[in-house]
Amino acid sequence: MNLVIVGSIAIDDVETPHGRREYSIGGSATFASLAASKFTQTGIVGVIGNDFPEEVYQYLKSKNIDLSGLEKVEGKTFRWKGVYNDINIANTIDTQLNVFEYFTPKLPLNYLNTECLFLGNIHPQLQLDVISQASNAKIIACDTMNFWIKGTPELLIDVIKKVNILFINEEEIKQLTNKKNIFAAAEEVLKLGPEYVVIKKGEHGAVLYSKYIKFFVPIYIVDNVIDPTGAGDSFAGAFLGYIAKIGKFDKASLKNAMLYGTVAASFNIESFSFDNLGQIELTDIDKRVNELKELISL
Repeated sequence: MNLVIVGSIAIDDVETPHGRREYSIGGSATFASLAASKFTQTGIVGVIGNDFPEEVYQYLKSKNIDLSGLEKVEGKTFRWKGVYNDINIANTIDTQLNVFEYFTPKLPLNYLNTECLFLGNIHPQLQLDVISQASNAKIIACDTMNFWIKGTPELLIDVIKKVNILFINEEEIKQLTNKKNIFAAAEEVLKLGPEYVVIKKGEHGAVLYSKYIKFFVPIYIVDNVIDPTGAGDSFAGAFLGYIAKIGKFDKASLKNAMLYGTVAASFNIESFSFDNLGQIELTDIDKRVNELKELISL
């Protein structure tokens, strides 16, 4: 397996200024795997209930996504309800963990030798458990959120010490490090052990920060932002999918991965759920990446 993604699979109820979508399929593993699968074979580790639509299960399977790590158990799938009054800020109305509450991720045998692992936004203890299973992984990346930063900071620090790449947004990295400047905050994170920090700045782009690379990518401008749910996961999925595909981890590859992540997110936000992200091809992504390169070059 070239890339393994561990995270949530959810059924969402999302409302934005462009409308509302009930029974919208979401979750960190869903968005990340659909983006990554444009580049490489991808495996999901997660859990769903018996209410999860069979047609969506088959759809994911048809997209070069291996589902042998996706458990189906008795009960309801994880549910989230959110409203975006401001398109950049999600207000959570309701969260029902359901089967996700007792989820214990286990890597199938065919996942154990994966060289690239992405730990989506789940409890840090679960992230640590997965890291211990993936002993052959050369690239481990993780995402997190303010809930874990506030609630389980020690465990989260333990995770960060064991990963190569941390994906985190601007407010979260400031909260994690108690630094007001994102670059000073990134320096603090690097002291913990990661080689790279990717700071997501929403409509203001993203920053790749390390001792050797400091690289900023603006957003790819789209006409209508319909639903930003899953944009960060799509970014991370495409970033790591690209790295897994080319098999390199040098400066040029990482810069290109930032571009591919940005473009994948741009497709994701143009529709509810994965309507748009699911139907695009790698050629569509390449086209926007070339346009983005033209935008940022002299």
